[in-house]
Amino acid sequence: MGARVARMFRNVNIENRVHREISKEKPRAAPRHMADIPEVEATTESVHQKNDPLLALLKSVYVESKDPVAAAEGQKEVTAVAELQRRPLKYSLPGDLYGQRELTDVPKGKLTIAEALKALSSHQRQPQDWTVEKISQEYWLDLKETQALVQFFMPFQVHIIPPKTDSVKQIKSS
Repeated sequence: MGARVARMFRNVNIENRVHREISKEKPRAAPRHMADIPEVEATTESVHQKNDPLLALLKSVYVESKDPVAAAEGQKEVTAVAELQRRPLKYSLPGDLYGQRELTDVPKGKLTIAEALKALSSHQRQPQDWTVEKISQEYWLDLKETQALVQFFMPFQVHIIPPKTDSVKQIKSS
């Protein structure tokens, strides 16, 4: 109840008070303090004076620059080495998956999602044939990373549990 009363007194005649504040002239700014400003002539003289120790240090500086063309050639060499470090895909999903372009090769030590699912499901179905060592050799992966992949990741499994009685209604395919 007290908040209502306080709000009523606060909002009484608010428009007139606002117009009165707006119509007031702005207060004049306080005068600035007169500081000891050095003369401009003294400043320009110190700029044009030579400082011998600084000149000696400047003469000892040696700058060597390289052409951007040479840097581009070095970059081409790096990309050529990176291209050698790629491997062709072992397995890919048919069609244009999620609107992404079709990959033809991947860097060594990397897997696509389709390859990872294929390797994991093969290991899950036939662990004697698809061992961790064989997967790491097949896809050029690190053995330690492949062990972690097989240990901690598992592809989805679908289990269809039949009903216990025949009286339960089932959805039939149309």
